[in-house]
Amino acid sequence: MTARTLTRKGAATRRRILEGAATHIREHGVAATTLDDVLARTSTSKSQLFHYFPGGREELLLAVARLEADRVLEDQRPQLGALTSWAAWQAWRDTVVDRYRRQGRLCPLNSVTSHLGNRTPGAQAVVTELMRRWQGEIAAGVRHMQAAGEIDPGLDADRAAAALLAGIQGGVLILLSTGETTHLEAALDLGIAHLRDTGPARP
Repeated sequence: MTARTLTRKGAATRRRILEGAATHIREHGVAATTLDDVLARTSTSKSQLFHYFPGGREELLLAVARLEADRVLEDQRPQLGALTSWAAWQAWRDTVVDRYRRQGRLCPLNSVTSHLGNRTPGAQAVVTELMRRWQGEIAAGVRHMQAAGEIDPGLDADRAAAALLAGIQGGVLILLSTGETTHLEAALDLGIAHLRDTGPARP
């Protein structure tokens, strides 16, 4: 059921259920979140929940995954969409580190998609689409800096963005295991430094 097929009131109810489920998962983890927890948290009846999520818990979790994927990018705005100077790249770097430092060792998107695994069509697609969008925005920033003469125009912007994103994801995985942002910061710092080093020599 998409938002287009719902009345304004229906869309608001569906959003309330979805955000309530997402908040409960953020606080308690996906394994400890039942439909009864969501019903109690959102003051929703079971018939309402199944009206908006007829596939039950699995469909609701997939919707939560989409919501959390959108939040990954929204939490980086406006910096991610404005990579137009080295100061802007530094501001984006700080925003990314701060986002994951505040998130800590519980990643709602990772926990939900890992729980769904290969059993749910679309779970992998959520992450794939997130990475495509994220890489695309970083690549757009690289191209802007190429046009400004700050990055070697011969550099493959998509591959450079892919490498930087891979470094971020590796740093996030280590953060989930250790609680430390050291590797995430190093990946961002060295990735951005590499981009700068391809540009014109500075006195």
